[in-house]
Amino acid sequence: MAVLLTALTVAFNLVLSDRLYAEATSAVQARASAGLAGLDVTGNRIQLSDAPDERSIDPQVWIFQAGAPLEQPRGAPPANTSVAAALARVAPARRDVGATHTRLYAVPVAQAGRSVGAVVAGVSLRPYQQTQRTALVASIVLALAVFLAVAFSARWLISKALTPVARMTRQAAEWSERDLDRRFALGGPRDELTQLAATLDKLLDRLASSLRHEQRLSAELSHELRTPLASIAADAQFALRHTDVSEQGRASLENILASTGRMARTLDTLIAAARAQLDPHRGSSDAAGCAGAAIDAGRSSAIEDPHTSLHVASPGIRVAVEQDLVERILAPIIENARRHAVTSVELSVARAGADVSFTIVDDGAGVASDCLETIFEPGRRAGTAATAVATGAGLGLALARRLARSAAGDVYATASDRGGCFTVRLPAA
Repeated sequence: MAVLLTALTVAFNLVLSDRLYAEATSAVQARASAGLAGLDVTGNRIQLSDAPDERSIDPQVWIFQAGAPLEQPRGAPPANTSVAAALARVAPARRDVGATHTRLYAVPVAQAGRSVGAVVAGVSLRPYQQTQRTALVASIVLALAVFLAVAFSARWLISKALTPVARMTRQAAEWSERDLDRRFALGGPRDELTQLAATLDKLLDRLASSLRHEQRLSAELSHELRTPLASIAADAQFALRHTDVSEQGRASLENILASTGRMARTLDTLIAAARAQLDPHRGSSDAAGCAGAAIDAGRSSAIEDPHTSLHVASPGIRVAVEQDLVERILAPIIENARRHAVTSVELSVARAGADVSFTIVDDGAGVASDCLETIFEPGRRAGTAATAVATGAGLGLALARRLARSAAGDVYATASDRGGCFTVRLPAA
């Protein structure tokens, strides 16, 4: 549209300029012809038809005889007079005087086939130039107005046309994360929008089927693995209590107990994740109570626990998530902090707008800035830029984030001078 309007504006002004200067030429030619018609030629002499007086000569007409001025306008600019004299010698001819914005045109005065003089007429170009400038400004303003109107209208129309598409895209993205049972259900494809809705419905069906299969598989595997894990833990505890083993054997049995404890907590987290995503309806719970329960849940581990403190900004803070799910979200992060801490771990609970914020800080080496996101990938272990801690399966943080997002929250790590710093945000009740 901009190119088209520019081309039309340029073309219009070129055509208008050509027409205006053509009219100026026609006007000066008509004035010269009128001046020529008012002359009588006798022999080699030119005589005016009427008695010469102040009004007999056109204010823009010069009459030359044998190169000498016979009549000329009073008060004519010297530049025009000199150019008129030059034109009289080469008539017919035309020339523009730029200094005075005047167009001069000379026609010969002939007698018996030979030139005895010339009539030179002039016309001011200022009115034509003013018209040209006015038309140029007006056409540019009009083109800009048309462009803005078309751009606004096109933007408005396209926005209106794409609003349903944007809304459907937003709803599909929200449903894929929150509620896979929702569908557009607009019927068979009749146009582009209904075809898009049908495609998104089929995509959501496949996604829901795949996710449910994954959730059932996780739940079944977790459930089936809990029994042999419990048996291993029981055997290890029995061996520690009722058999005589060496110090090395006792250390091995304690390591087995610690490993089974970590695996049991991982399986519990998997089961909680599957249950939470299969059942989107959630209750609410006390944030401080959930934090305290999560801290207590990890103290049965065989590893030596650093001191873990709990700070609650204000009593009565509640989250819109069941307590069991909150514990499963916090437990892997607290366990990770204990594993990397030197002496202490701090858990703070505070209200943050429409969310509740759980901040877990340890005094360990911290997380390298380039690992703040990669540590949440399954199989990746938290560590510094130079070292990586080999303990743990590398699933706790990934499962914690997955659980938090299933509850409309999130988990993220931030760089801190104090050590590792993790924040869990869950919706407030």
